[in-house]
Amino acid sequence: MWLIATFLLLGITQTHAEYPALQAVLTQKGLQKVSHWVTDWLQNELSIITLPEIKGSFDILFGSIQYSLHDMTIVRCDLPEPSVSFSEGTGMSLKMQGLSLAITGRWNTDFGFIHDGGWFEMAVYTINLNALLEFQDTEEHLSISTVMCNADVAAIQLNFHGGASFLFQRFVEMFRGQVKNMVQQRICPEFQKGIETIDMSLAASDVIQFDSYVYLNLSLTDSPVVFDNGFELHSKGEFYSAKSPSEPPFSPHYFKLPWQADYMLSVGMSDFCINSATYAYLKSGVLSINITDGMIPKTSPIHLNTSQFGFLIPKLPKLYPDMEMEVLLYASDTPLISFNQKVITVNLSAAGKFSAIKTPTNLIPLFRLDMQYSFSAKVCIDQQLLKGVLEMKNLTMLLGSTEIGEFEIAPFENLMKNVMSSIVLPKLNAQLKEGIPLPNVKGFSLNNSVMTIENGFLFLAADINSPFQYLKSGKL
Repeated sequence: MWLIATFLLLGITQTHAEYPALQAVLTQKGLQKVSHWVTDWLQNELSIITLPEIKGSFDILFGSIQYSLHDMTIVRCDLPEPSVSFSEGTGMSLKMQGLSLAITGRWNTDFGFIHDGGWFEMAVYTINLNALLEFQDTEEHLSISTVMCNADVAAIQLNFHGGASFLFQRFVEMFRGQVKNMVQQRICPEFQKGIETIDMSLAASDVIQFDSYVYLNLSLTDSPVVFDNGFELHSKGEFYSAKSPSEPPFSPHYFKLPWQADYMLSVGMSDFCINSATYAYLKSGVLSINITDGMIPKTSPIHLNTSQFGFLIPKLPKLYPDMEMEVLLYASDTPLISFNQKVITVNLSAAGKFSAIKTPTNLIPLFRLDMQYSFSAKVCIDQQLLKGVLEMKNLTMLLGSTEIGEFEIAPFENLMKNVMSSIVLPKLNAQLKEGIPLPNVKGFSLNNSVMTIENGFLFLAADINSPFQYLKSGKL
């Protein structure tokens, strides 16, 4: 159940009248797998849970005995995998039958001025739970609530040890039913508390801090939709700069997620989502880099030195002979990525400010080059690897400004094209051919995945590998 909350975080706060940039569907297959994972996790976690105290009393011939069962822990659990299914238009139904527990703890009794105590063993047989959960939007937040819960316990067995347990054991039949009823009555309230904890987490998590520069808004654009075989969420899916959040100068567009029931999870992401990220990084001021000669490989045929730039700009070494140079390279506009049928197109506007270094704190401005790049990429996912081919479609340069007079740009443009085609792209394509590992998200990884590029959005359908280390950490 707790793992389902990860998926539900896609639907934190509702915002109407806009198209979603992220859409996701958890299928019945995915729900059943989640149920299996949670069952395994609970099997481990139940052993470290301290159960709440049970207090009661029963009458005997000479008065009333007060008893307390406390410091209870579960030492064994026969936990059957629950039956889970989506309830169309409502949420999710959960049925668990045949859960049995072996419990140890301490006991104390009070009979007038006589106090006694020891330890006990309790077996709880055949716990059955039947619950219906509802997914809805409440006060602009996706909420999950328990609309129905029934539980029953078939029987319990108690064995007392220590103290005068040989006497106390004789009275077990007098209060066994009382203890059974108290255990039974606590099951649904405790279950509801767990659901309420998930609901509070959803309400408090309206954004995800992606890194120190940007955050991702996962608010809903419309109400969640529950089918008989899947649960669909439409999310805003927009990145914002943490430093200066603002809306980008473009808008999301409509797309329909072609989800597939034979995969656990289907996700659709429009190009607006990625472009909002590049805009957010641009607003954060991180799409820039200072390049110095120390960063250039020693084997490079050209270095950042005014004399070596003489074959590109003959006047430069005459004006500033044998001086090291620095280049401030930055994105001059939002990098734009578009998804077309089977192809990803990337358009990048950049500028490079060239300066001569008189002293580390005294730079002499030389000129600025404005550049336009256009790339196309074909990508696919092979297991947990991103593979593909990247091709440069176009590169143009203009002299944006100059402090040393006009000069011919064509040599610069030809040099950059040669560097890109002979050095940069071959290295990138070699990596893409081998495959770039996709990041795991809190221990989750993709399996049996398929990715397609549609017009305006990227579609991914996948099964998910079980994150055993993460599940055992107890941080669901």
